[in-house]
Amino acid sequence: MQAASNGCVQNGAPSSSNGASENGHEDTSNGPAVQLTQTSQDIVRLIGQYLKNEGLTRTADSLMAESGCRLDHPAAAKFRHHVMDGDWTKADHDLQELQNLIASSNSLLEMKFLLLEQKYLEYLEDGRVLDALHVLRNELTPLQHNTSRVHQLSSYMMCSNTQELHERTNWDGKGLKSRTILMDKLQTYLPPSVMLPPSRLHTLLNQALELQTLHCSHHNTAQQITLDNASLLVDHCCARDTFPTHTIQILNDHCDEVWFCQFSPDGTKLATGSKDTNVIIWDVHPETCTLSLKKILEGHNYGASYISWSPDSVHLIACGPEESPEVWLWNIETEKFLKVSQSPEDALACCAWHKDGTKFVVGGIRGHFYQCDMEGTVIDSWEGVRVNGLWCRKDGKTVIASDTHHRIRGYIFEELSDHQILQEDHAIMSFTVDKNDKLALLNVATQGVHLWDLNDKCLVRRYQGVTQGHFTIHSTFGGANQDFIASGSEDNQVYIWHIRNEQPIAVLTGHTRTVNCVAWNPVYPQMLVSVSDDCTVRVWGPKDKVPKPTVSLSSSDSSNNSTWNEMIS
Repeated sequence: MQAASNGCVQNGAPSSSNGASENGHEDTSNGPAVQLTQTSQDIVRLIGQYLKNEGLTRTADSLMAESGCRLDHPAAAKFRHHVMDGDWTKADHDLQELQNLIASSNSLLEMKFLLLEQKYLEYLEDGRVLDALHVLRNELTPLQHNTSRVHQLSSYMMCSNTQELHERTNWDGKGLKSRTILMDKLQTYLPPSVMLPPSRLHTLLNQALELQTLHCSHHNTAQQITLDNASLLVDHCCARDTFPTHTIQILNDHCDEVWFCQFSPDGTKLATGSKDTNVIIWDVHPETCTLSLKKILEGHNYGASYISWSPDSVHLIACGPEESPEVWLWNIETEKFLKVSQSPEDALACCAWHKDGTKFVVGGIRGHFYQCDMEGTVIDSWEGVRVNGLWCRKDGKTVIASDTHHRIRGYIFEELSDHQILQEDHAIMSFTVDKNDKLALLNVATQGVHLWDLNDKCLVRRYQGVTQGHFTIHSTFGGANQDFIASGSEDNQVYIWHIRNEQPIAVLTGHTRTVNCVAWNPVYPQMLVSVSDDCTVRVWGPKDKVPKPTVSLSSSDSSNNSTWNEMIS
C-alpha cells in the first residue's frame, strides 16, 4: 500500500490534492502515516465517526491524524459542515463537487430535492414567505421531481403560524435536530468510501446483538435486547434457570389417566380432561406458577379427551374419545351445560371455536362433522369427512381439519367448498395452529413433531427426540411470542425446542408413563403444564418458583402432597 503523497490516497477515503483534512484544515501531524490494512482502516473510520457523534471531536481528529485515515472525503466533510450550518448556497455548490462520486444521477436529484425542501421549510418558519415562494417556484418545481411532494409543500404556505407549520409537516423546525435528520438522509446516497452511513458502528453492534439472540437457544423475542440493556463485553445468553423446566407442583386430583390440558385464552384458568370422566378447572396463580382447584365438571361418560376454550374464556367444549357420541358445552361461571349430539351413533372426538366465539365445530372419524351455535343446535353439517383434529382460522369462515387420509384440508361451510392444505405420509395424531394463523404443529404417527407453513403449504421442520407411536399426543406453541414448541412423548418425558432448531433444548423428566399433552400459558409464558397416563398434572416453571420443602403443594388437601424428593427428581 502506498502512503499518501501529493494528495493521492491516504488510509481511508480519498484525499484532496492539497492534503486538507476533513474539517478543511491542513494536516500538520508529524511522522509517516501508519500503514493499515483496508479492514483496519474501516475500523478506524468507524471509531472516528462514533467519537465525533459522542462529541469527542478532538479525540477523533487525533485518531485520524495518527492513523493517516480520513473520516470523510474532504468535499463530503465540507458538505456536512454547510448543511449543519444551514448555508444552502454553499451546500448546493458542494453537491456539484460530489457529483462525480455519486453513482446515480437520480441520487443526485434526490439529494438536491431534500436540500431545497429543508431550505423552503426554514424560510417559511422564519416568515420569509417571498424567499420560500422563490425556492418553490424557481428551484423545486424546475427539478420536475416528486411533484406530489411539491404540491404538498406548496400547501404549507397557508400555515398561519409556526406551530401549525410544525404540526402539518411533522417537522422539528429549523435547527440541529432537523438538519441532523436531513444529513442522515443525504448520507444514504453517498458511497461509504466518501462518507460513512449514519451511526455505522451503532448499526453493526445492534446487528451483532441480533445475531447473538438468534444463536441463544432459550431467547424469547419478546425480550428486547439492545445496546442500552446489554453488555458488549460478553455474548448474550439467556439464563436457563428462568425457563419453565423445573417442577413447581404435582397434582393428583384425577384418579385415572389424564388425556388433555389447555389454558384459557386469558391465562387465568387451566382445564384438564381425564379418563375418570371429569374435567377439572384450575385457577392459575402466576406469581407462584401454581394451580389451585376451582371446580370439577362431572359426568363425561366416556371420559374427556379433548377440550377447547371459547375466545372469551367463559365457555368450553369437552369431547370424549373416538367412540363418544357426546359433546359437552359448559359455561364455567354458571356451570350450566348442554350436550351436543345428533344421534347415539355419532362419534365426536374433536372440536374448535370460531374466532368470534358465537359458534363452534365438532367432528370425528366416523364421518360426523357439524357446525353448531351457542345453543348446541347443528346449523351446518358436512357428510363423509372423517376428521380427528379441528381448527378455525382467523378469516371467520375456514375450518381446517386433519383426516384419516393423513391430510389437512380447509372447509368453508357457508360455501360448501374445500381445499387441500397439506399431505403427510403417516397418520396425523393431532395438530394445533399458532396465534398468527400461519404455522401448524403436527404430531405424526411414528415420525414425531412436524412444523408446516399453512400459507406456503410446505414442511418447515422435523423436530427430533420425541417418541411418537400411534398414541394421541398433543404438542403446543409457547413463549411470549410463541418462539418455542413443547410436546409430550411416549417415553414419559416432555420435549422442548426452539422453533428454529430441530434438536431439543430441554427434556423434562418426572412423569412415569406416557405424557399425553402439554400446554403453555399464553399470558404467563413462565408456566408450562403436562398431563400423563400416570394420573398426574405437573406444573413446570423457572427455578426461582420452586417451593421450599415446607410449602404445601396440594391443590385441595394437604394429605395429597407429593414428597419433596419426587419434586426435585
